[in-house]
Amino acid sequence: MYQVVKEIEFCYGHRLLNHQGKCRHLHGHNARARIILESETLDSMGMVCDFADVDKAARSFIDGELDHTMLMHQSDPFLPSVQKAGERVYVMKENPTAENIAQLIYTQVKSSGLPVVEVQIWETGTAYATYRP
Repeated sequence: MYQVVKEIEFCYGHRLLNHQGKCRHLHGHNARARIILESETLDSMGMVCDFADVDKAARSFIDGELDHTMLMHQSDPFLPSVQKAGERVYVMKENPTAENIAQLIYTQVKSSGLPVVEVQIWETGTAYATYRP
């Protein structure tokens, strides 16, 4: 089995509804997405896939939708105020946890046809969440 990994750094803000700790408040992260792809065979160039293709598939979504954006649950009572203020907002059906962000990026990369098997979202240098189907 061959594996390649592409990392993309981005910034986002969020808050977690019904959280009892500090994360119930609006705050931000300097995050790192780690995108892991696997294949039992290599293409004609000897690659699982070109890093540039992974970058294009993931970065277009991350830069266009998530980077420097507030990620908010669709039921968040602050959502209308943030939207009215003209801030960048990405509305999610789920709480904008690292786990749900990882699944969101996984789904985007998978839809491009790349053999992604796992996405990790590092919220800090010591804490990350993983999505793998």
